Amino acid sequence: MGRSRAPDWEAVRQRAAQFPPTAFQFVRDGLGYTVRRIHGEGGVSGTRVPAGAATGQTETEPRTRHVTGTQLCLGLREFAYAQYGALAGTVLRRWGIESTEDFGAIVYAMIEQGEMRAGPEDSFDDFCGVYEFDEAFGIQV
Repeated sequence: MGRSRAPDWEAVRQRAAQFPPTAFQFVRDGLGYTVRRIHGEGGVSGTRVPAGAATGQTETEPRTRHVTGTQLCLGLREFAYAQYGALAGTVLRRWGIESTEDFGAIVYAMIEQGEMRAGPEDSFDDFCGVYEFDEAFGIQV
């Protein structure tokens, strides 16, 4: 991927400070939703699977439940519609979320607080321009 860069934590903190706690909870819940959609119920935290299940080896390794920034943004869009229907865009905008970069700011604020983890290949840039909010959620009236 090669795009990994360290986030500017001060900028992340300042940007994330504008969002209410409900926005952070939405992203937490939406992450779980996205992980289940991509990895199935077996992607639940702490699950271990045989490293060589197909070959009969007995070593174990953690099952990955990683999702990319792009996958998370797409999952959050789907989750918003599942939770709020046609009002999804209105709810997100009320919380101050108006772009996929805003999802990134929330995620990276939670990473800084130890509530989420990022891999070495992850970058804040993964959240930039994933989709246009007006197209994804309808133009605000």
